[in-house]
Amino acid sequence: MAFLSRRTKARPTALLATTTLMSLLPFCHQARAADQMQIMERQIQAMQAQLTSMKKEHAEEVKRARAVLARQREEAENNPYAQRGRYIGQPRPATQPLISVRPAKPGADDGRPPSDRADVSSWADFQRATAQDEEVSVGGIKVGFPGGRPTIQSSDGAYALSIGLAYHEDFGGFFNSGPRGNDTRGAFNSFTTNQRRLRIPFMFRYKNWVAAVTPDFGANHNDGYVGLYEGNLNYTGFHNTILTVGYFQPRVTEEDAESSNDFMTLERPSITDMVRNIAAGDARFVVGGLHYEKRWWVAGYFTGQEWGHRNASDMSSTYYGGGSGSTIDSQTGGMLRAAGRPIATKDVDLHVGVSAIAAFRLACNTGANANYCSRTTSFGQRPEFDVGEASLVATGSITKAAQVWAAGPELGFRWDRLLVKGEYYHVGVQRSQANLPAFNFQGWYGAAAYTIFGKPRMYNIKEGAFGAPGVGADQEFNPALNHWGALEAVAQYSGLDLNSNINAATAGITSQNGVSYVRGGMQNVYTGGLNWYPNRHFRFMVDYSHFVTSRSVASATNVSGRSGNSFAARIQAAF
Repeated sequence: MAFLSRRTKARPTALLATTTLMSLLPFCHQARAADQMQIMERQIQAMQAQLTSMKKEHAEEVKRARAVLARQREEAENNPYAQRGRYIGQPRPATQPLISVRPAKPGADDGRPPSDRADVSSWADFQRATAQDEEVSVGGIKVGFPGGRPTIQSSDGAYALSIGLAYHEDFGGFFNSGPRGNDTRGAFNSFTTNQRRLRIPFMFRYKNWVAAVTPDFGANHNDGYVGLYEGNLNYTGFHNTILTVGYFQPRVTEEDAESSNDFMTLERPSITDMVRNIAAGDARFVVGGLHYEKRWWVAGYFTGQEWGHRNASDMSSTYYGGGSGSTIDSQTGGMLRAAGRPIATKDVDLHVGVSAIAAFRLACNTGANANYCSRTTSFGQRPEFDVGEASLVATGSITKAAQVWAAGPELGFRWDRLLVKGEYYHVGVQRSQANLPAFNFQGWYGAAAYTIFGKPRMYNIKEGAFGAPGVGADQEFNPALNHWGALEAVAQYSGLDLNSNINAATAGITSQNGVSYVRGGMQNVYTGGLNWYPNRHFRFMVDYSHFVTSRSVASATNVSGRSGNSFAARIQAAF
């Protein structure tokens, strides 16, 4: 009983303990949940802190990347080649040699002489020409001969410098050319020499911007004169277009559009030389441009004075050609030339064109009286052999001249190896005084060339004119291989009429120093010759000429009329 009594007393105690323990369980569970929440919150806070740190690091990386890009952009702008490593001495790739040579592409060279002036072309044309020619690369600088002219350029061709040469040495003389009656003999040497041209063209290029400077150590027709052939700035960024400002030779007449390295005979026909000097010629200030396509060519220029013509003449000086030193109002003028090529095939070319030129206002020279303005002009021509001889036909001074102009057609036809061409020009002189007559002069020429062997003359679309024969690489002079270069035979006839208002003279009216009429004389020159090209860079020319002139009142060497003969030769180098 006692045992049962103890068990009965123990049950309430156990029940109370169990109840107490069960009541504490929710509190323990809540404590553990709170601890877990705190742990999770701490983990989330740690992750947030880590994410914030990563964001900061990313922002710093972006900032550094932007700084690098900005620096690279600045370097690219300062270095147009975008090849900075080549200029700061970074090692070149092992596979690229320091010096490399790229041979010319077969058939790329047509073997024609380089021009006698700076080669101004678009950047794209320049790159195409250099890609075709032989090239030596030395440490990223390329040296080549595009068009036969030594050229140094940067690796991408953006910068380039080329140096050329036009060397013409003439020698020969006159025979059976003595004066008639009491005429003076004049400077008609039986034998003499003359450095006709010695030009060194410099071309400075930056992409489509080109500066051209060409000094001439054979200027003004005679040895001893040093002058400027051209000094100008050009932009070539428009398709087949060249815009020019500065001293330049604007191309007027087909003959004048040709390089002197391409002439058929030693000298231009008299009329084309006379026309171009009205408001064009060498080293004339110009603003204008030209455009060409395969079948047409057009150019127009506003022109001013010639280089050096504001300087006083100094016959003892070997520099400049010199003007009067009293010019107070320079000449202004202009020219326009357009040419078409209606037939253009492998064997046939037809050229038709027109040239016009004018001096709108002649230069004003004060002379001894600074209050008096004299505007005069004159014309005169040698018998197409320039070795310092006198002019046989000349107008003398034409006073009170207001404007001078000339215009005429051009025609040329090539059939295979034969080329025939000719031009005619009318020249007018308007007077500044109403009661004074205008004067009119004229001239013409016809020429033919036949290429006996070598590449025949072809049309040059960039000049709107015909070029010289060519000598291919497999045709260059080498007797051992039976190679002889190129040879052509040429013939030319030219006429010049410097008489005007002669009826007034026969009526007994005095000329009054060129006021009423002009008896400048007529000149006809008949020329035949041979031109041999051993290669594209050298030429040997021989010309025989017979000339006949009528009397010229203004020429003391031709008061009674005169005829004669000349034999001339030229050695030519062109690079």
